[in-house]
Amino acid sequence: MATFLYKLGRLAFRRRHFVALIWVALLTLAGVGAASAPPAGSTSFSIPGTEAQKAFDLLEQRFPGQSADGATARVVFKAPSGEKMTDAGNKATVKKTVDELADGSEVASVADPYTGNAVSKDGTIAYASVRYDVSGMELEESTKHALEDAAEQARESGLTVEVGGDALQAVPETGATEIIGIAVAAVVLVITFGSLVAAGLPLLTALIGVGIGVSSITALASALELGSTTSILAMMIGLAVGIDYALFIVSRYRAELAEGREREDAAGRAVGTAGSAVVFAGLTVVIALVGLAVVNIPMLTKMGIAAAGTVAIAVLIALTMIPALLGYAGRRVKPAGAKGGLLGRRRGGEKTEPKKDAGPAKANLGTRWASFVVRRPLAVLLLGVIGLGAAAIPASDLELGLPDDGSQPTSTTQRRAYDLLSDGFGPGFNGPLVVVVDAKGSDAPKDAFTQVSDEIKGLDGVVAVTPPAPNKGGDTATISVIPDSKPSSVQTEDLVHAIRDAGGDIKADTGAETLVTGSTAMNIDVSEKLNDALLPYLVLVVGLAFLLLIVVFRSILVPLKAALGFLLSVMAALGAVVAVFQWGWLSGLMGVEETGPVMSMMPIFMVGVVFGLAMDYEVFLVTRMREAYVHGEKPGQAVVTGFKHGARVVTAAAVIMMAVFAGFIGSSESMVKMIGFGLAIAVFFDAFVVRMALVPAVLALLGKKAWWLPKWLDRALPNVDVEGEGLRTADERGSDPDEDRELVRT
Repeated sequence: MATFLYKLGRLAFRRRHFVALIWVALLTLAGVGAASAPPAGSTSFSIPGTEAQKAFDLLEQRFPGQSADGATARVVFKAPSGEKMTDAGNKATVKKTVDELADGSEVASVADPYTGNAVSKDGTIAYASVRYDVSGMELEESTKHALEDAAEQARESGLTVEVGGDALQAVPETGATEIIGIAVAAVVLVITFGSLVAAGLPLLTALIGVGIGVSSITALASALELGSTTSILAMMIGLAVGIDYALFIVSRYRAELAEGREREDAAGRAVGTAGSAVVFAGLTVVIALVGLAVVNIPMLTKMGIAAAGTVAIAVLIALTMIPALLGYAGRRVKPAGAKGGLLGRRRGGEKTEPKKDAGPAKANLGTRWASFVVRRPLAVLLLGVIGLGAAAIPASDLELGLPDDGSQPTSTTQRRAYDLLSDGFGPGFNGPLVVVVDAKGSDAPKDAFTQVSDEIKGLDGVVAVTPPAPNKGGDTATISVIPDSKPSSVQTEDLVHAIRDAGGDIKADTGAETLVTGSTAMNIDVSEKLNDALLPYLVLVVGLAFLLLIVVFRSILVPLKAALGFLLSVMAALGAVVAVFQWGWLSGLMGVEETGPVMSMMPIFMVGVVFGLAMDYEVFLVTRMREAYVHGEKPGQAVVTGFKHGARVVTAAAVIMMAVFAGFIGSSESMVKMIGFGLAIAVFFDAFVVRMALVPAVLALLGKKAWWLPKWLDRALPNVDVEGEGLRTADERGSDPDEDRELVRT
């Protein structure tokens, strides 16, 4: 592989005009497609095969024309102090608002509070339910404005009016912190390279790659029914890996220049060596993201594939556009260790090539740290494991759920409407359960409907049960159940299971099937599905990546150590997420206004993304160690050599990735905020504790055993030559690696 990538790097360097033209053309094409594409639809949490989805599908079949997937809104009214919503003036205001809402072109129905029993017992709060023909993301802006205007006009009469539901759903915003994250990345790159030009290359290529990826997602969003958060998550991951991959290749290019190579040859060797690590690191990320398909949640599958596509683009750009841009930059990109101005030249245009007679360089921080770890491996190992274990303790209290209006910031009208409904009608009113009774196989459908209703009334945790509402055929009915607990609580989850358990006995007696659906039940089914899929997903992804790393490192214990270290870092990151978003530690600093259950897809999403990113650092750092070991250094010295060449760059890459992820903490979408924080803290734990401390400690303790591989397996495995041994062998023979096709087994 190293020889092939070496040729690719030299070709891109020589044909830089052609390479740049191709990528600019792709960016333009994707941009035009995104600009002309219809907007993305709303994110769906449906799960094929679950009871909630089965009931939802049955409703669409048996109750045609009711727009089961249409947007909804609840316009909530609160009377001024000392007044009631039943007062004549307030009733007139509500009546006028209802009439205005009913005139909307996309409105399917509006329920009057006074005819639909939608006034609180104390008479201070009432609400009007509005149902639309299309989903929240498909509503015309004029319809949303009409809803907001109607609420504003009602406020002018002195009433408190707020609007809940998904009718005002908007595309999530990431805020200014995303730009700050990119700015931090730029500063780190300038410090790392000492040159604005060299620092600008990773940023430029990452932005181009993300631009192509996100624009392509936007262009296909409507056709593929991609959710509104898909492009944000693809941007988050694409920016992070795009900058990191380019960083490693530019750093290796500067190191090759420092050894006195010509620039074209240095570009080829940078792509042949660091580029090989980029390919395998990117492949682990792609495996982890595409592997999300095993969960069988369409939304999660699409998010994973979209993000994986952005990562693949980042790899291709790093392998082709970086050497092309290095050709354009010329001498403005300095060799490693050379000093000069920020633009890559000394004053007067003096070249910045390193001095040939320079004395031995002073040991850098990475070398000194690795030497310390090699001398005290057991102490460092114990300290790191205990620290990560302590950080993981909150994960034992993990509660999972999905966000609703109750997790919105208190500044939003949706959240204020949620709180008003909880005050007036109880916490469970914001998450009613919809019970669907399918009596098509029953001899007495009406009796079956009544029996189900009576059975539910006798369950604990039920506040109200509406009378059965049959369809025109009389074979199916819906029953609304109001719990006495909030939608995301454990008590509501227990009630859903209790209704389903009771439905089994009812079916045996009457032949009617009882199904529970609604957004609350759907969220519960999503959480359970994700929990059940976590272990199989973990086995699949870690297993495939383990086999891949055996091929890369030609070792059994090194990939095993990498996987175990990942488990430590992801558990510690989950503990931090629980502490902030569930317990409320530092919640004000993170902009978390409402604590509650952790998003149910967070564990499995973190496992996928963090594993891929963790293997990035493993590949980049340990390949340098293996390169030194196979060239004759002792195991302990190979660890130090690997840190000498790789620690500074890996540290910069980790800081950049943390800054990019942390930039999304400012998002208005709670899911994006939580993922941004979780990934940032996971990268911190994995890069600075696991890879920088535990990895050298374990390798120092194992010694030569770390690189042991059975001879039969060594013969069976393909030689991918990640370390560039084929290039070094060609040097020793004095031949041109561009013409040398021999692959040397390490």
